Amino acid sequence: MAKLIYVTNVSLDGYIEDEHGSFTLFPHDDEVFAFTTDLLRSAGTFLYGRRLYETMAVWETDPALAAQSDLTAEFAKVWHAPNKVVYSTTLDAVSTAHTRIERHFDPAAVRQLKATADSDLTVGGAHLATQALQAGLVDECHLLVWPRLVGGGKPWLPAGTRADLELLDERRFANGAVHLRYGLRGQ
Repeated sequence: MAKLIYVTNVSLDGYIEDEHGSFTLFPHDDEVFAFTTDLLRSAGTFLYGRRLYETMAVWETDPALAAQSDLTAEFAKVWHAPNKVVYSTTLDAVSTAHTRIERHFDPAAVRQLKATADSDLTVGGAHLATQALQAGLVDECHLLVWPRLVGGGKPWLPAGTRADLELLDERRFANGAVHLRYGLRGQ
């Protein structure tokens, strides 16, 4: 059975976006970027909320991003390959290949997707990840923790979310960021 992995960048005080809704909290770093590309390379399906999908879709729809460097070209290739499921009640159409819209998160459908997948799935977006976590579907959380305090915004998981985690791996980067890989106990 494939794993469902929550992957996110997070500030040291626990936020994935600032109080204005910006995802641009985290400066570009080649080492972290290459690591993230390798982390996503094994995924066969990305599960996204609408806002994160719209933010990430440019990796397929804007060829200028891939043309910036070998690193960005590789990330664009890795992002383009998997299937994508976008959970949205408002999105009318998608702008990327291998992408479908689901109107509501259905834990049974995701459980079936995990059971039949040949490779792991990732979930992105705090709201969607919380639904998957509460349904007992998340197997691992991969946090890229950046040495930055934001002071407010959207937390990587909402208040009241509870789970017991086990540290499986860690990696420190030269810029002070840390990758923490946790497994969920009891999964």
